[in-house]
Amino acid sequence: MDKEEIKENINISKTEEDELNAQTAENDFEAQKSEDKNLESEKNENEKLTPEQELETLKDKLARTFAEMENQRRRFEKEKEDAYEYGGYSFAKEALNLLDNLERSKAVLESDDKLKDTEALKKIIEHVDIINNDMLSIFKKNNIEPIKSINEKLDPNLHQAMMEVEDDTKDPGTIVQEIQKGFMMKDRLLRPSLVSVSKKKVKEVEKEEQKDEKSQ
Repeated sequence: MDKEEIKENINISKTEEDELNAQTAENDFEAQKSEDKNLESEKNENEKLTPEQELETLKDKLARTFAEMENQRRRFEKEKEDAYEYGGYSFAKEALNLLDNLERSKAVLESDDKLKDTEALKKIIEHVDIINNDMLSIFKKNNIEPIKSINEKLDPNLHQAMMEVEDDTKDPGTIVQEIQKGFMMKDRLLRPSLVSVSKKKVKEVEKEEQKDEKSQ
C-alpha cells in the first residue's frame, strides 16, 4: 500500500468519526431539548394552578397517602390475627397422622386371631382409646374438631366421596360410612372426611324410570 492510499484511508476514517460524533451530538441535543420541553410543560401547568387548586391537589395527595397507610395497617392486622389464630395449622394437620395410626393399630390388633377375646387385648385397646381420647381433647381445646359425617348429606366442602353403597333406607347422597375422619380448625378445613355415600339400588332406579315413561 503506497503513501497515497494510506493517506486516503486515514481521511476516510476521520470523516466517518466526524460524522458519528456529529450524529451523537445531535441525538444528545434532541434528548436535552425534549427534557427541557417536559420541564417547561410541568412548570407551566404548576404556574396555571391557583393557590386554592394547589391546596386541593395537596389535600387529595394527602388523602390518598392516608388511605394507603390505612390499607397497609389493616393488612398487617389481618396477617397478625391469622398468624395467631392459625399459627399451628401445619402442625395440627401433621398431628392427625397420629390419630390415624392409632386407629389403624387398633383395627390390626382387634383382627388378630391370636389376640381375640384375651385380657391382654382388652388392656391394650383400653390404653389406645385413652390416648386417642386425650388427643381429641387436646385438639378440641385448640379449636380443632372432627367433622360430622355419618347420616349427614354429602357436602363437597367438607366431605370427599370415595365410593357409593346401594341402600334404599337412606336418601341418595347420604353418608353411610366414614373411611377417614375429617377435621376443622375453627372455620378452616384441615382435611375433608373420606366417606361412602348411599345410592338407590339398580332395580329401584329402573322402576322409577319406567314410572316416568308411563306418566309421559
